[in-house]
Amino acid sequence: MTSFLRSDRSRPVAIWLLVVAAFVLGMVIVGGATRLTDSGLSITQWKPVTGAIPPLSDADWQREFGLYKQIPQYSQLNAGMSLSDFKTIYWWEWSHRLLGRVLGLVFFVPFVWFAIRRELPRRLFLRLAGIFVLGGLQGAVGWWMVSSGLAERVSVAPERLMVHLGLAFALLGLLLWTALDAWAGAARQTLPSPWGRRASWLIGLIYLQILLGALVAGNDAGLVYNDWPLMNGALVPDDYVGEGLWATLAHSQGAVQLHHRLVGYLLTLVAVAIGLAAWRSNYLVREAKLLAVATAGAVVLQALLGIATLMMRAPLGMSIVHQLAAAVVLCLAVAFGWRVRRV
Repeated sequence: MTSFLRSDRSRPVAIWLLVVAAFVLGMVIVGGATRLTDSGLSITQWKPVTGAIPPLSDADWQREFGLYKQIPQYSQLNAGMSLSDFKTIYWWEWSHRLLGRVLGLVFFVPFVWFAIRRELPRRLFLRLAGIFVLGGLQGAVGWWMVSSGLAERVSVAPERLMVHLGLAFALLGLLLWTALDAWAGAARQTLPSPWGRRASWLIGLIYLQILLGALVAGNDAGLVYNDWPLMNGALVPDDYVGEGLWATLAHSQGAVQLHHRLVGYLLTLVAVAIGLAAWRSNYLVREAKLLAVATAGAVVLQALLGIATLMMRAPLGMSIVHQLAAAVVLCLAVAFGWRVRRV
């Protein structure tokens, strides 16, 4: 296999990976809109191939609508929904799934093409193969998430939404890091320094905050405790404790929102501290300093946006922008982490 690969770098490969990352970002945005419009359970079957074809006749639409009427979300939340309203939520979910199928092709076809043309850097081949496997796994995880809302719930399980969104953001970060590796080639020199560890901790903290945000979204916790900095006038919400540890961590609206707030405060302090320290550092090159400051600024803006979104009871537009901003923050931190490891 290595005979089909080049050893150093390929800027066309880097551009391709950035395009794939843009598609992943699109999936995150459309997926967020699908969840916010309560559209995710409108398609009750998983058909990886034939599911790409939407209903084409009145009979097809009635059949899909009939399947939706069999799940709890319809009987408990949307009883009496018109076919026209059903079509609206159906198209959101169908578009999300179609984009996922297109994303798979956008990755796989150029991957084969670049391999045949010996454009793939040898040192990145296994990583690219792993990214492809994770992408395929994401489709299965998406159905695993949807299936949790088809029998006993009126929405998907928050912890499964967290896994689904977390995997999407992990793919986004991996694609960006790999694209930078493909663009720049192997590092001429890497030196141990505290900055690599600091960047890793920052990326980890940002990722944790994204996962906590997914729990907030999955529990519709942005619709409660819409005052700030207190929560209904208290430091700790009244309904913080659930029926057990897992119920508290993953299913209590008060708990998941409080955790998201607290980690947000910590993340803001850490990002600003790293940004200031990086700017004053004599070790880091200018590009790394600028990325550190940009990351810190983006974290601060994201925190302010989160507060505004909460106090406005999570309107659709602001919620989508808040999720998009989280992706920008992660990408900046990943770029910073990549840069401080190269001399």
